[in-house]
This record gives sequence, structure tokens and C-alpha cells, in this order.
Amino acid sequence: MDRPTRLTDRKRQAILAAAAEQFRTCGFEATSVDRIAAAAGVSKRTVYNHFPSKDELFTETLVQLFENGAGMPEFAYRSELGLREQLTELLALKMRTLADRDFIDLARVAIAEAIHAPERARALFARLGEREEGPTAQADGRLKSGDPAFASTLLQGQLKTFAFWPQVTLGTAPLNTGEQARVIEASVAMFLAYFGSAAD
Repeated sequence: MDRPTRLTDRKRQAILAAAAEQFRTCGFEATSVDRIAAAAGVSKRTVYNHFPSKDELFTETLVQLFENGAGMPEFAYRSELGLREQLTELLALKMRTLADRDFIDLARVAIAEAIHAPERARALFARLGEREEGPTAQADGRLKSGDPAFASTLLQGQLKTFAFWPQVTLGTAPLNTGEQARVIEASVAMFLAYFGSAAD
């Protein structure tokens, strides 16, 4: 990620970094905007100038970790490349995020908040859900017609079964390189076997 050059952008990044650390170590409820401001070296007013609420700041913190871990915020479908190749690349990028300890730690905080305050978590998971979409290949006839969100959720869910939920709920170690490759290959193969078009 490029270092921001404008002072306001640098302050925003400092706030997000401080918030990530505070939320990770103290949890959502115990973290105050005052503590985040002090850790970031800015005023409380500056925090609110960038983020209207602690909820919004928490959501943006997780979104930033997700995007930075993936290494690229957008993944556009490319008709000139094979679908299997693109799906494999997409899942490899997601694996990078799911192996990020900071992201996993904050995901635990988010899930705990979802249990205690589900209304607070809806906006968070809606924002993260926006990042879940993969290549759109239906227009090319490379995937069967249907609900793309349903197909994407199934694909992403296979990955999370091995590379997210055990790490978040049981504290297991991230998958090693060989395990990641095995899960990605099987997930893509299963996805294409069901959703792939005979024309592809």
C-alpha cells in the first residue's frame, strides 16, 4: 500500500492503525474513541471528522485489513483469461487475507459483537460482503445463469470452512502453502463442476 502524502490522509491511516490495535487488544466495548485518538496522536474531534461513529470506524478498520491483506481492492473479470485460472487467483488472494493474524483477531471481535448486538454487525458484514464477489462470467456464457451472489457465497464458503472458521473459533494455525493449494484446487473444481457451462 502506498504511503499517503496529504496530512489528512496520514491522520486517517494513523487512526485506522490505532483503532485496529485497540479493538484487537481490548475488544469493541472496552475501546473508546478517546483511547484511539490518544494512540493515533490526534484529537478526538479529528477522529470524528474522519469517522462519524465508533461503529463506522470499526467497520472501516476491518474493510481496510481485508483489502490490504488481499493485496488488491478490486478483482475484475477478464474475458481473455481462463475462468479456472481467474478463480484460482481470486481464492489465492483471499487466502492471503484469511492468513493475516490482525484480520483474524478483528474478525473474532466482530463475531462477538454480532452475537451481542446483531444490529450493529449488519452494516459491517454488508460492507465485507461487497468484497466477496468474484469474476462475473455469466455474460460470456462460461457459467450457468442464476444468482451470482448464491454462487459466490458457496465458493467463498468452501474456503472459509478450512481457512477462516477453524482459525477464528478454535485458534488453529493458518493453512500452510500446500494445504492452501489443495483447498483452492478442490474448491474451484467443485464450483466449476456445478456452475460451469459446457460451452466453457
